[in-house]
Amino acid sequence: MAGDAIRIEPATERDVPVVLSLIRALADYEKLSDAVIATEDDLRRSLFSDNPRAHVVIAYVGETAAGFAVWFHNYSTFLGKVGVYLEDLFVRPEYRRRGIGRRLLAHLARLAVDRDCGRMEWSVLGWNETAIRLYRSVGARPMHEWTVFRLTDDALARLADEID
Repeated sequence: MAGDAIRIEPATERDVPVVLSLIRALADYEKLSDAVIATEDDLRRSLFSDNPRAHVVIAYVGETAAGFAVWFHNYSTFLGKVGVYLEDLFVRPEYRRRGIGRRLLAHLARLAVDRDCGRMEWSVLGWNETAIRLYRSVGARPMHEWTVFRLTDDALARLADEID
């Protein structure tokens, strides 16, 4: 296992069970297991339809899926360019400290540069010091002046109902 090469590949529809298992492992790490309601069918529809809403790359060590990144394009009106938004990056605990997280970030950075994206951005939980150190080590900086807002569930439905 120590000498196995790391390779990063785009997920395909056949990888849906692997992707869902990585999502569940991430949720477990973040102590949010109860929040995962996604099913394999949900992932097939959103990731592998004719118009995918997000994309996944999987990091393999040998034949084992050691981690993944989920991303999608966003848009900067100030830059007038699309960007890459990293929704999730996760490496299974037993594969950490091998450079896999950094390789996943570098893979997405290459994709962003090749697509003439204006930026790459993501959020991180404030308690995740290991991830924060990684992000700082690649040159990423926190956006302290910005606060993330989220609208979900009943609040989302109530606001949507205002248009009727």
